[in-house]
Amino acid sequence: MDPKAKKTALRGITYGLYLVGTKDESGVNAFAGNFLTQTSFEPPLVTLAVKAGTRSQQQIATSGLFSVNVLESGQKDMVTAFFRALEAEDNKLAGYEFYTEETGCPIFKDALGFFECKVVDRLEIGDHFIYVGEVINAGVHKTGDPLTMKETGFYYGG
Repeated sequence: MDPKAKKTALRGITYGLYLVGTKDESGVNAFAGNFLTQTSFEPPLVTLAVKAGTRSQQQIATSGLFSVNVLESGQKDMVTAFFRALEAEDNKLAGYEFYTEETGCPIFKDALGFFECKVVDRLEIGDHFIYVGEVINAGVHKTGDPLTMKETGFYYGG
């Protein structure tokens, strides 16, 4: 297989770019995630891939919960702030205000909307864990177009 062709082909898969909130007994966290898709209407399920061994992956494994914040087109600076390890200060991560609802995972006020999930299945494969989450809560802050990987010029995958 031609490695360059493989990378180019796999990078042709379209993705959104989200802030995924996590928590455990040590506190809350969030990371920029893009391996996400809806996998069922009833019950409402999504599938999220998270890099193995990261703090966020370990928090999801421990709590069995996560939130997904849908960012708005143009929020590249916001998502970029979540490419590194963070510690919460008051109700802020990387300077962005959040609150919590059902799961206790961060929900960002600046996001278009959010949904919260309870993990119902998981698979450890390759260098990621795949979590199937049942959507147990959702909300909308405002309307707009979602942020996409293509818009940012970032690549994760391939």
